[in-house]
Amino acid sequence: MALTLSKKAQAVKPSSTLAITAKAKELKEKGLDVVGFGAGEPDFNTPDNICEAAIKAIHDGFTKYTPAEGTLELKKAVCDKFLGFNHIKYEPSQIVVSNGGKHSLTNIFQAICNPGDEVIIPTPYWLSYPEIVKLADGVPVYVRAEKGQNYKVTAAQIEAACTDKTKALVLNSPSNPSGMIYTREELEAIAEVAVRKDFYVVSDEMYENLIYEGEAISIASLNDEIYKRTITCSGVAKSYSMTGWRIGFTGSSKEIAKLMGSVQSHQTSNPNSIAQKAAYEALVGPQDSVYKMHAEFNKRREYMFERVSNMKLISTLKPQGAFYLFIDISQTLEKEYNGSKVGDVYKLSQILIEEFNVAVIPCEDFGFADHIRLSYAISMEQIKKGLDRIETFIEKLV
Repeated sequence: MALTLSKKAQAVKPSSTLAITAKAKELKEKGLDVVGFGAGEPDFNTPDNICEAAIKAIHDGFTKYTPAEGTLELKKAVCDKFLGFNHIKYEPSQIVVSNGGKHSLTNIFQAICNPGDEVIIPTPYWLSYPEIVKLADGVPVYVRAEKGQNYKVTAAQIEAACTDKTKALVLNSPSNPSGMIYTREELEAIAEVAVRKDFYVVSDEMYENLIYEGEAISIASLNDEIYKRTITCSGVAKSYSMTGWRIGFTGSSKEIAKLMGSVQSHQTSNPNSIAQKAAYEALVGPQDSVYKMHAEFNKRREYMFERVSNMKLISTLKPQGAFYLFIDISQTLEKEYNGSKVGDVYKLSQILIEEFNVAVIPCEDFGFADHIRLSYAISMEQIKKGLDRIETFIEKLV
């Protein structure tokens, strides 16, 4: 009998964001002046105090195994952060520290999903959500939020999508890719449905420190009933420019936390010990770097929104958080470039990178085949150069 490979693994879509980023890097290494708008990470160095804490951990010999779900020291710091910033009270036994935000989400769905359980995913979505759900034998159920809704789903839409198999809702605020934030009133309406229909809410708040308009509101903070049903996810990657350190964390019921800890203990064991010391310093140390990054991102956001808003054939909404512009390019797809119709978002992104040296993220894998995502986690100089090139491309469309 011929050997076969996992059908589940074969069904996983490779990350288009990583593919575009790799292509841009390849072209740069060939000496081309490529502007990469694909970045899903801050372009700042990890703050010095955090790096120093890691160096000290190495010199102190803090290089052995820790408890699988994270050190008690770090879990207490996470509890303090959740209480002070998110207004949610968790105990250390409710915290699981993992190898980054994706790992946290993987743990969650491994812990709550049985084969065939449905997970509601609002569209547009971060492209990894459906793949992580499917790997846990769950079934993604997509609910589309149109541009006229500010790319946010309503409680009524969520309720309409519920079946007797509904296990959870994924909520991402601020959103990747749209940058939109759910208001208190919107979250209260969603929480009411979740409690009444009795499903979990997986609240991904990784961009919580990067909010420019409105306020950071965690759905778990609203009342006791939604608190019991919510798994709150965050980490240090985006807020502290620590993407490569791979530290994410969750707050949940003790029962779910115990299951996630058990899963993690067999799959990866503990998160990196040195990175845990660095994450502790990030949470309890000076926050000046967070404020500086926030101010710089906001300047870039204002500039990019104004520039794109004044371009022909494309449009966008002003993001309230994160560091992305979600751009409607549907009109450009009907135009011709060099004698042939642009046609689809992948051809558009191919033209931009190969002929204009600009890398953008096509958002079909985010649930919107007529949108692209631009990151402003790159320097203002690069932003200006890249937008000039995109504008030149648009001017050449017939």
